Amino acid sequence: MEFSGAVLDVDGTVVRGDDPIPGAPSGYRRLREAGVETLFVSNNPTKAPPAYVDRLGAAGYDVTDADVITAGSVTTAYLREHHPDDDLLCLGAPGLFEQFADAGLSTTDDVDAADALVASIDRSFDYDDLCAALWALDRGIPFIGTDPDVVIPAAERDVPGSGAVIRAVAAVAERDPDVILGKPSDPAIEAVRERLPYPPEECLVVGDRLDTDIELGVRAGMTTVLVLSGVTDEADLAASDLEPDHVVDHLGEIDRVL
Repeated sequence: MEFSGAVLDVDGTVVRGDDPIPGAPSGYRRLREAGVETLFVSNNPTKAPPAYVDRLGAAGYDVTDADVITAGSVTTAYLREHHPDDDLLCLGAPGLFEQFADAGLSTTDDVDAADALVASIDRSFDYDDLCAALWALDRGIPFIGTDPDVVIPAAERDVPGSGAVIRAVAAVAERDPDVILGKPSDPAIEAVRERLPYPPEECLVVGDRLDTDIELGVRAGMTTVLVLSGVTDEADLAASDLEPDHVVDHLGEIDRVL
């Protein structure tokens, strides 16, 4: 099979923190040399695509804004379509608020005035935030999560992600989110298809997570490649019902797929 496009996860697949994962830059260059169009898709909602141009560029990857989709950009697009005039109570990082502001979306701290709740990774998340979320959701407003990642790879060790905040809110409110965006959601798949307009069978999805990267590829009908350079190890793979088409130690072994 000759591939035309490749979805590449970011954290745990091409970088850890700001450093390139050993072998990954050479695998990325191999894809480009083979004529495969690459699209970086991250479940990090805190940064807009332009921030990834600098981060990935410093790590040795040649990218433009159009080469990046994030959970933040998917969430912003979803809210602009479904909640354009709503006042949003948002549990999230400053970077997510900036993306909402740039898109003309309105946020509020008033739990009694909020039209929808958005939950995301928030390093200052505390008991008061949990109370605010509970009180807002008691009014029956929509509950939106930016992405499902419970833990995320960081430079030293894994840290809690958006999924940890979303699950905490869901537990106290005794209510599941109405939608969780980012990978592997339908809005994320649609965003990928818009950027990589090739038949699914001509596309790869390469990532380190079974429940997001590999699940997205399965749902989109694309060839899946699990890398063991991030949060998933062989024991996790053996215990999972999801079976990637290929398993490699890192992106530098992509020749085994091509």
